[in-house]
Amino acid sequence: MEDKGKATYSSRRVAQAAIRMAISENRDAERRLKEEYEAQGLRMAAMDFGGEALGSIPKIIERAVVGAKREGVIRDIHSEEGAVAGATHEVLSQIMSRAIGLNFGGKIGVAREGGHLCVAVFFAIGMIHLDDVAIALAHRAVEVL
Repeated sequence: MEDKGKATYSSRRVAQAAIRMAISENRDAERRLKEEYEAQGLRMAAMDFGGEALGSIPKIIERAVVGAKREGVIRDIHSEEGAVAGATHEVLSQIMSRAIGLNFGGKIGVAREGGHLCVAVFFAIGMIHLDDVAIALAHRAVEVL
């Protein structure tokens, strides 16, 4: 949408894209979503994760930052890496009380448009086949590319 020559972006739109990426079923679905949203000006990335809840936190945050840089969602600068790391930490903290002592796994979806960056994570939490599911979302404002 244009407003006096400047693009305006919706955090809701970016959040929806991140969630759709996080709940996508496989790499082909991720690729299709990425192509669809990139044609509309969004940058997207997705990464899988899994392991023991508390011990996996640093690895999950690192995976989100590295994946977002690799896919061109963020630049290799401190503030953008920090935005992804902070948003990923926030989504993990939203569900951690449900996961302490258990294993969890799932997918991270990262989406960006303009100054909006969202991280969504879809979790399966539990042991054996007795899984609970959760989804969490965080938003950060970043410098417009």
